[in-house]
Amino acid sequence: MRTCWFVGLTTLDVVHRAAGRPGRDEKVTASRQDVAAGGPAANAAVTAAALGARAVLVTALGGSPVAQAARADLEACGVEVHDVVAGEDFPLAVSAVLVDDASGERSVVSADAALADAPAPTALGALPAPDVVLFDGHHPAIARAAVGHLPDLPGRPQVLLDAGRWRPLFAELLPVADVAAVSARFTVPGYDDVTTGAHTRGARGVVVTHGGGPVEWSGPDGVGTVDVPAVEARDTLGAGDAFHGALAVALADGAALPAACAAGIEVAAMRVAHVGPREWLAAVRAEARR
Repeated sequence: MRTCWFVGLTTLDVVHRAAGRPGRDEKVTASRQDVAAGGPAANAAVTAAALGARAVLVTALGGSPVAQAARADLEACGVEVHDVVAGEDFPLAVSAVLVDDASGERSVVSADAALADAPAPTALGALPAPDVVLFDGHHPAIARAAVGHLPDLPGRPQVLLDAGRWRPLFAELLPVADVAAVSARFTVPGYDDVTTGAHTRGARGVVVTHGGGPVEWSGPDGVGTVDVPAVEARDTLGAGDAFHGALAVALADGAALPAACAAGIEVAAMRVAHVGPREWLAAVRAEARR
């Protein structure tokens, strides 16, 4: 079984679906509510587990009731959680998410990893050796420890970056990245073109997503684009994370970058076509079995 590590952020997402967004000092009534684990690394791990990979999430949860709820959801989805603050009083972020019922677009308010500094893990050697390691740019001490552990592994895994927004840690992660998957809004300080900037900073492969537009890829084998199918977007929450999780599994399977992008696009399309943070996983599992 291919094994993927997902190094970074976990939150607890409280998701409300409503017709429109409230204005200033207004309230709206939700038509649906869900509570699930969130965060880029956590969501990508959930996707990878649904695709049949061994998904190991290296993150900071703690022992609070909020953390217990997030852990229970992750484990129910088949994710193996390595918590660097297990049992401790760690302030796990709770994200407030609003999904527009008409467009499927989401708005998020979250503290991410800003409430406390997570310490470095001490037992990475006990984890199963990964084929791919994904970093989302959160929890710097955890990420640095994982990067430092790479030379100790029996075979050097591929390193994948999930880079939605520039974070200072990416200056350290880009030089070790085999693939940097970035959104079109991502900017590398000092560069007008994100692909040029990411390559110059050290990334060997670069993938740029444009929402519903074609995905651009650039690497040692050339450059190109992969089309995105037209799908009715019913819920965009976590679509990018789903893409990254599927991209990680495809790379672990040995896919070339264009094929890995196509696999990520297929899974992201499934995500946006379903309402709710978890219902779509049944479609992914069925596709993986086929």
